[in-house]
Amino acid sequence: MGAVTLKVGDLDAMIRYYRDGVTLELLSHDGPVAVLGRGTTPIVILEFAPELKHAGPRSAGLFHTAILFDSREALAAAVYSVALKYPGTFTGSSDHLVSEAFYFSDPEGNGVELYFDRDRSQWSWTHGQIEMATIFLDPNRYLSEHLTQGATDAATAGTGLGDAIVGHVHLSVGDIPSAREFYVDRLGFETTSMYGSQALFVSAGGYHHHMAMNTWNSAGAGRRGPALGLGKVEILVPGADDLGELGDRMSHYGVATRDDGRTLAFDDPWANLIEVRAAD
Repeated sequence: MGAVTLKVGDLDAMIRYYRDGVTLELLSHDGPVAVLGRGTTPIVILEFAPELKHAGPRSAGLFHTAILFDSREALAAAVYSVALKYPGTFTGSSDHLVSEAFYFSDPEGNGVELYFDRDRSQWSWTHGQIEMATIFLDPNRYLSEHLTQGATDAATAGTGLGDAIVGHVHLSVGDIPSAREFYVDRLGFETTSMYGSQALFVSAGGYHHHMAMNTWNSAGAGRRGPALGLGKVEILVPGADDLGELGDRMSHYGVATRDDGRTLAFDDPWANLIEVRAAD
């Protein structure tokens, strides 16, 4: 997964949240666009869009951007930083068997997950489906076990630890059958888990999920109109041949695409903008 673009109403406040709270680095800030990430890897792109309003609570769009950290210590540093500087934004935490996750809501209501993956040797698959659960994860105990002095110092300074990437993107959609038809049958992800008519998890390469879609808040939602929140989801494929094959497949299914020679862009059934580019 590549960076997630958010349309925002208060650019400065959102930069502060993701930089000072989540401990991402401000990689660039060019007028109305700010790019935050770690090292040279963009994670969140903020686009100032003061003309837009918030969508309704039952609309399709972003459920959360999930940021994957490379160690429990790095995750603890980020969680502690947000708790220290934005304590009112914490919304919950869970042990998902494959991962340990902490959930937040940024100042404009966009969901944020900060998580760490357990080693793949500890994941359990049954008939091609990944075993996941939602088990309470005590945040205070987690921090007491994994927040080292170095992590505390980094969180206090707002610098963060280690590497981080977009691990997965979770969307709110109108219905699961349409999501499966689009993201699995057309886009080419593999189904890794389904929760009836409520949620779908998909991935490539045997990951537990690179994307997820649910109807928990958005059942029956139609196409999105212009609004604050999700601007674009970026997906990386290995090479130009993969991009070309995807373009041919989407054309076969009648999906309208925009191809500028480097990226292939299209809307999902709820007008969530997806942009695919080759990693090489």
